[in-house]
Amino acid sequence: MSFAWPWQYSFPPFFTLQPNGETRQKQLAAWCALALAYSQQHRLSAMTVREAQDIPLFSNQRLQRKLPLESIQVVLEELRKNGNLEWLDKNKTNFLIMWKRPEEWGKLIYQWVSKNGLTNSVFTLYELASGDDTENEEFHGLDEATLLRALQALQQEHKAEIITLDDGRGVKFF
Repeated sequence: MSFAWPWQYSFPPFFTLQPNGETRQKQLAAWCALALAYSQQHRLSAMTVREAQDIPLFSNQRLQRKLPLESIQVVLEELRKNGNLEWLDKNKTNFLIMWKRPEEWGKLIYQWVSKNGLTNSVFTLYELASGDDTENEEFHGLDEATLLRALQALQQEHKAEIITLDDGRGVKFF
């Protein structure tokens, strides 16, 4: 399935952050929506700013336009303010983009657990993200960093506890 680019992506000025405050806010909102949709479609999560600079999201080959590195940083920071991005280092070179917030992923996981009568069960992280039982679930294939954040959100709600197993980490649902 190919990605459906919004109309702005074919508009050259979109690749230059606008100086007018109101226009800039609309532009940043469009960039954020595009970044989240693109990341979701391509199942992107953890990456570096340099890697982001080279993916089609920020580089339109047909127009021969790229969003400058400084502007990419502004978009990423806007995503962070909205709760959709977490910097993984102090230098802000590695990040985790979350097209769903950890609480939303946690809710989906817990709905699956409840629907299947699996409360009071223990799962490895691998079973949740890659197991046969979750194959048709939206959270199937979720990267470990995002999965852990979702489970931490459930732990704060006293619906789960992250545990250490012999071969890694797991979770018990309540």
